[in-house]
Amino acid sequence: MIRNFRDHAANERTFLAWIRTAIAVMAFGFLIERFDLMLKAAGLAVDAATPHGPGRQLANIAGLSAIAVATLLFVLATVRFLRNATMIDKEEERRIPGSRIDIVLGGLLSVMGIALLVYLSRL
Repeated sequence: MIRNFRDHAANERTFLAWIRTAIAVMAFGFLIERFDLMLKAAGLAVDAATPHGPGRQLANIAGLSAIAVATLLFVLATVRFLRNATMIDKEEERRIPGSRIDIVLGGLLSVMGIALLVYLSRL
């Protein structure tokens, strides 16, 4: 039997949830970045113009930013998983560091969401 198995299993489930979230954010970033391809395909059927200039540039920045944030989520999830795994096996009590980075990542995603709202409201 693995020592502190329940704690390790919970740590692994949390890690996998972070990984799934990062994959979803990365896929969403790719979708945003390639949104013009969908508009071009739809435009063939309806003769609609695809956005160019600043609007398109905003979509590129937002998409690439989402992919960068997702990559950061992968790294942070791995670091947190490994840190928690070592803390579970130690006997002494330790204070867990704050979650400032989680708040920062949430803020980044909120800013990207607002930028996308502005972009889509211009279409």
